[in-house]
Amino acid sequence: MSAFNYFNYFTEIEEYFWQKRGAHLLVSPLDWAIVETWQKAGIPLPAVLKGIDRAFESYGRSRRGVAGRPLKSLAYCVDSVLEAAEESQEAAAGAGPETSRNGSSTEPFSREEMARYFDAAIASLRSVSGKSESPELKRRLTETAHALEEMKTLLHSPAKLDLEDLERRLTVLEEKLTAALTTSADDGILLNARRDADAALAPYRRKMSPAQLALVERQFIQKRLFEAFGLPRLSLYYLK
Repeated sequence: MSAFNYFNYFTEIEEYFWQKRGAHLLVSPLDWAIVETWQKAGIPLPAVLKGIDRAFESYGRSRRGVAGRPLKSLAYCVDSVLEAAEESQEAAAGAGPETSRNGSSTEPFSREEMARYFDAAIASLRSVSGKSESPELKRRLTETAHALEEMKTLLHSPAKLDLEDLERRLTVLEEKLTAALTTSADDGILLNARRDADAALAPYRRKMSPAQLALVERQFIQKRLFEAFGLPRLSLYYLK
């Protein structure tokens, strides 16, 4: 997978799903949560797109598809994507060492884009920290902003950035921040997030395994937590 596709994972999948569905509609919070589970599981973009193709072919032969009802959610594609991912993994096992994603001579983002991205995140973290009444959350927000400031210094180096390592560091920061947000959020925020997750997942529970449902629910609630506190996601996958 090229570096460009690797860090435009969400956008590539969103646009492909739009094309298959034949309508440029907003992807739902549930769909974004599903894409996040694929991204965190390391499922290659080509496998996701192949799985989406198969899901649409299968749906087209179903009663709803024959009746002309559109496939509404990526939840219908979960099994097909996992099947395509397994095939991709088996093929890769017999194809020798995988070429590094960072093998391209150019970086997928300009240093200026990344600097603006870090600056915006740092400003948001400090703004929320200044308003928070929770000492623990204040500490975590301040530490996260400081860590981003340190990462930003890498942008001034003439050497090529190790974007995969940077992404791993950002993922760790997000996970720690999610834990602090969960602890600090009032019951109403968490309850509403879980209600919304249950409602969104209800039509697809028979199609997804308990493990899949748990992962998607976790990503869904994480997304709602960051939105509730007015915080941006840190992952480079959100740099557009």
